Amino acid sequence: MPRSTLPGSWSRRSFVTAVAGVGLLGAGCGGGSGSGGGGSTQTSGVTITVALAGEPLPQAALDAFRSDTGITVKWVNLDWDSLQTKISAAATAKTYFADATNVDWSRVGQLGKLGWFYPMESYLDTKGMAADVPQLASFTTDGHVVGIPYDASFMVTTINTEMFTAAGANPAPTTIAEYTDALRRIKAKGIAEHPLNIPFAAAEGLSTYWYETTAAFGGTVLDADGKPQFADAGSGGYEAAQWMVDALTEGLVAPGNINVTDSQGQQTQMAQGLVASTFSDYSGTVGTLYDVPASSSVVGKVRYVPTPGVDGPTANLSNPDGVGIPKQAKYPDAAAKFIEWFTSQKQQTDFAGVNGPDKAYSAYPIPSRLSAVEAMTSGGNLVQGDVLTPMLKSSKPVFGGGAPTWYPEFSNTVYTSLHAAATGSLSVEAAVKAMAEKADELASGS
Repeated sequence: MPRSTLPGSWSRRSFVTAVAGVGLLGAGCGGGSGSGGGGSTQTSGVTITVALAGEPLPQAALDAFRSDTGITVKWVNLDWDSLQTKISAAATAKTYFADATNVDWSRVGQLGKLGWFYPMESYLDTKGMAADVPQLASFTTDGHVVGIPYDASFMVTTINTEMFTAAGANPAPTTIAEYTDALRRIKAKGIAEHPLNIPFAAAEGLSTYWYETTAAFGGTVLDADGKPQFADAGSGGYEAAQWMVDALTEGLVAPGNINVTDSQGQQTQMAQGLVASTFSDYSGTVGTLYDVPASSSVVGKVRYVPTPGVDGPTANLSNPDGVGIPKQAKYPDAAAKFIEWFTSQKQQTDFAGVNGPDKAYSAYPIPSRLSAVEAMTSGGNLVQGDVLTPMLKSSKPVFGGGAPTWYPEFSNTVYTSLHAAATGSLSVEAAVKAMAEKADELASGS
């Protein structure tokens, strides 16, 4: 979901529950669109506001877009939390904020139910782009596409191959058992006192880590109705929670990690060679952090590996950012033209630096289109792209039916309960029970 302060790397942001609560009051908000609402259908000769949590696109690209379409783009850069507050406040008050703005994967269910954004299939050929944009499924709810992913983020496993090899372990383990055994060897041989990074701080990154670990144990978090699928002791989610807490108890994870967030673990542990692996890391971290000499002591030593599962590698879960059109947009048709251009294969390839540094967008991690990722890989512009491309191709949404409207409150219970289990104030059984009960409560009231 959210970016950290590192360019191109990822960190989980927490939601402000109060904002989500206020947002629910805005259900049924109106707005305007050239496809049936009150917005202008005009495209040429207009200025649209695009509000995203990122630096502006290269001016040369925006100038070329204006020359081709007659549309001028006013770019607004806000931090992610402030951006969500603005989106919610504007929709609730039925006032204009932007013509195109952020749609995060985790808010798709909420935004779809509230009807704050126009369905993108009314403007773009979303069916036609589905094969090239595998994470489009994360932005689809009740048959409608709320936003178009403009970059790709998915959870990956990163491994310090030098440490694994020194311990006589396979540097590309395929199962959880093989992976855990390798970590124990690394610890036993003194190569790393605490070889595994798990961010146990009570923050969104802990929820994300558990989601990927749950999938690795063969489980799912919620069913299509939002009901918990992890309450039973033999479920993937229960076993994932137990494995994570046991890793801390056993000393595979440092005791201090109860207060470490995901981005802190990346920067101060994985990048500094203090740990041998992060089981649920973020795509892009090798090229943007671990292979950057100024911020890393493990340059050239860390590789992505397919996330180990019970019987073999498991699918990687998606957490990308998208862009959509609020119903208060002044120029929704012009915004749609911008989104089509912004997420096109040509522009994504340019932004990724494949066609020269003058066209590159420094804040861009990995394109959402497979064709652009493949072009990056073949041109040598994506670190370990040969590994990341198939991972992106097979990546799956965290929630098959889209994130539920009550996701923020659920995630808060997930990370606070798992943190409590890590500190010993709750047993794993009690923590999982609290998480399951909260999901049942929220699903029943939705």
